[in-house]
Amino acid sequence: MPLFKYVAKDQSAKSISGKLIADSRDVVIEELRKRKLVIISVTEAKQKSSLFKVGGGKITADDLVVFSRQLATMVDAGIPLMQSLDALQDQMKSGEFKRVLTSLRDDIETGSSLSTAFAKYPHAFDTLFVNMVKAGESSGMLNIVLERLSNYMEKTIALKRKIKGAMIYPSIVIGFAVIITTVLMIKVVPTFESIFSMLQGDLPVPTKILIGVSNMFREGFLYMVGSLILLIFAFSRYYRTENGRYRIDKLKLKVPVMGSLFTKVAISRFSRTLATLIQSGVPILGSLEIVGSTTGNKVIEDAVNNVRTNVREGESIAIPLIRSGVFPPMVTRMISVGEQTGELEKMLGKISDFYDDQVDTAVAGLSSMIEPLIIAFLGIVVGGIVVALFLPILKITTLLK
Repeated sequence: MPLFKYVAKDQSAKSISGKLIADSRDVVIEELRKRKLVIISVTEAKQKSSLFKVGGGKITADDLVVFSRQLATMVDAGIPLMQSLDALQDQMKSGEFKRVLTSLRDDIETGSSLSTAFAKYPHAFDTLFVNMVKAGESSGMLNIVLERLSNYMEKTIALKRKIKGAMIYPSIVIGFAVIITTVLMIKVVPTFESIFSMLQGDLPVPTKILIGVSNMFREGFLYMVGSLILLIFAFSRYYRTENGRYRIDKLKLKVPVMGSLFTKVAISRFSRTLATLIQSGVPILGSLEIVGSTTGNKVIEDAVNNVRTNVREGESIAIPLIRSGVFPPMVTRMISVGEQTGELEKMLGKISDFYDDQVDTAVAGLSSMIEPLIIAFLGIVVGGIVVALFLPILKITTLLK
């Protein structure tokens, strides 16, 4: 849902401002009139998707999980909301989160609902969080919804950590390989070059190639670093555009080995998020609008947005998913069966569990495949440099004998 900024005056003519998440500007105006406010302006604000990327690192995903689970426990125990927020505020380690909870408490004290108060802090609570809390309030199952939300976030965090964990070892090894190769080319090879020049002999071809590459590396090192920085900057700028993100994300899904992993991760996120939202009572159109931005892939996001358009026109979810060509047949068939039997959220949960297991298997296989490739690459590069350096020494030793 879009985020709206408003400026209004209360009954004492005091100016107040805030933010609300709603379906349209008219809904915001109606809500403000219910609060007996005199509306000055209501404008739509740009809202970035902030799922687990909140507060510039000041409010972490783990903070949100702990907050949701503990608030669910307190609400379930019958502790009043104000007392619950006071208790949570006292134990929060994040200073930013404490400030948000202080403001949150003040908003609720003035009559705002919990979801409305959350919506004022989009840097901490994203649209998924706000809409699920709103559904929990309207259904009287706030404690259950908060518990589901914390479970969802835990599983999403675990999925991200698995993928990052699988990439740590290759990244470290490749980083060391680049450093070692750079030192050899800039410091070690030139030393050997000066020794070889004093011998005034005909050097082997591999040694000549190595010295030539070393000279080129030393003379153009700054240019190479500058070009790399410019390339990364240009790539990031292009990826921020709609067309650039779509093309790159489409390419990511087709990359050998990694493409299958990206697809499985996106489908797992889609299924789990949609299942959690529907189970919590969020309307299907609102759920589909939120789900698209959580998949992490523009191609799948566009497919989900297209599904939402078709569902609004009276079509089922499964048919436009089949037409998109992005989702595997198993996924679309299970969703179709779920719609027909009235157990869509149950089917979506099964799909997400299945693809979570598939991601685990794919990550384990990727790790076992990458390790020997890296070792072979290091052996070829470093070994090739060492052999090229020692060939002239071996030749001289032979001649002396």
